[in-house]
Amino acid sequence: MFTENPLKFRDRKDAGMQLGLMLKPKYEAANPLVLGIPRGGVEVAWYVADILKCGFSIVVAKKLAVPGNEEYGFGAVAEEHTSYVAPVGFELLSRELINEIIEEQYAEIDRRVRKYRNGKPLPDMKGRTVIIVDDGIATGSTLVPVLELCRKQGAEKVVIAAPVSGKNYDPRLKVADKVEVLLQPDFFSAVGQVYDHFDQVSDEQVIKFINQPPPSPH
Repeated sequence: MFTENPLKFRDRKDAGMQLGLMLKPKYEAANPLVLGIPRGGVEVAWYVADILKCGFSIVVAKKLAVPGNEEYGFGAVAEEHTSYVAPVGFELLSRELINEIIEEQYAEIDRRVRKYRNGKPLPDMKGRTVIIVDDGIATGSTLVPVLELCRKQGAEKVVIAAPVSGKNYDPRLKVADKVEVLLQPDFFSAVGQVYDHFDQVSDEQVIKFINQPPPSPH
């Protein structure tokens, strides 16, 4: 069961079900491909794909963080060596240090692809509607290289979907065909503020959902 129009979500399952129901009338007929962002976005994405009765997989992305302040991101990298550095990154750090951080995160992305998908390539996106799902959008910078990656892979439409976001996020997300969000609190400090339960997600939990495809795919 789920609650309609909540001020909060019980957990990622509740959020994914509600997001899926919001997306269903708009996208189910397109037989989209739903891609979850590990770690937290994977469970949400799985339930979205279940509601939409469509294909499900993951796409790995990692925030680029300022050394010594891991919460402060200045961009992100994704699979296929796709990267995005926000202008503030070049204001704070040298290009040499930025390149070092990017290479470190590419190594972590390669590790996660091997662990989560056994090194298998991304699903074919050519000509498809792709819905990128995360458990929330803070700055949105992590999603920028994923959006670019889906375009490069030939997706016809790219939709970004999340249970919650702030009202201001990276303007480069606006190149998506649509950004679909259930809740946009007037005061937004963190994604977890709209979840009653917002635990850290382990690699093992991610793998469980990857190996448990939605029960009714087309």
